[in-house]
Amino acid sequence: MRGLDFRRDDNLLVGVETSDDAAVYRISDDVAMINTVDFITPPVDDPYWFGQIAAANSISDIYSMGGRPLTALNLVMYPTKDLDMGILREILRGGMDKVSEAGACLAGGHSVDDNEPKYGLCVNGVVHPDRIITNAGAKPGDALLLTKPLGSGVLFNAVRAGKFTMAELEKTSLPIIASLNGTAMNKALQHDLHACTDVTGFGLLGHLLEVSDASGVHVVVDYSQLPFYPGAYEMYEKGQTTGSNKANRALAARYSLVQQRTLTTSREELLYDPQTSGGLLLSLPKDQAKRLLAELHAAGIDFASIIGEIVEGAVGLTVQ
Repeated sequence: MRGLDFRRDDNLLVGVETSDDAAVYRISDDVAMINTVDFITPPVDDPYWFGQIAAANSISDIYSMGGRPLTALNLVMYPTKDLDMGILREILRGGMDKVSEAGACLAGGHSVDDNEPKYGLCVNGVVHPDRIITNAGAKPGDALLLTKPLGSGVLFNAVRAGKFTMAELEKTSLPIIASLNGTAMNKALQHDLHACTDVTGFGLLGHLLEVSDASGVHVVVDYSQLPFYPGAYEMYEKGQTTGSNKANRALAARYSLVQQRTLTTSREELLYDPQTSGGLLLSLPKDQAKRLLAELHAAGIDFASIIGEIVEGAVGLTVQ
């Protein structure tokens, strides 16, 4: 977008400046509108799981801004000559079920004929203009809390390569990946939440560095506290990877990155693994983080973990 001249509007409260999860536009003193759009290629062959995961991934951006989803529009790209329309129906059923679970309304959409199926949502939500949560509010003294495990990217690729079974993925990981982040965010909003983003395609380090850059702080990550999906490390050990790991490394290399802990290549790769429908990264005061963690565990968000802290210092990240 370099060189594009963006129109200035004082009511645009969150735009492109800090690479945040969604745009926020004030429409009154009490209501701001959140707009987001996202679509993905199939992470798994099962169309119903695909629809659920894609929808949860799209809706997550509303939650990460502190908002409530209201309406959603389907985005469909589908090879009508190559795939049965019953498959598309199952994709859409998965998406609709997640939209309904979120308490939002599916209000239509748009479709085009394409060579490869893609699906997602344009989602609109609301938030009070004074209670917007962004990726730019992290403060020194905050703890960092992650609500879902890491490693979905390599597991999806491993299933395609025949190195990991779909049955095992469906048993251990897909229910978490397809779960909405609404419960976690509702719990977090009961505390003094300073910043939030969700972990998606740029991997853990990429999204943490966006928080660091937007907030003007330094991030410290305790690798020993990171939660991973079962089998993710083993897949990297067997030589499996993703098409995004290399690009995510290059993105992180643009910042100051200090690795104090000695990690094997496989364990290091997990830091760059691209997530689909990943968890929330929550930044809040340390003295409130343990209480929030207990509340998340009590709500069934079992993999939630305090993974690090925000400190004074130059923009960048330290892995301990």
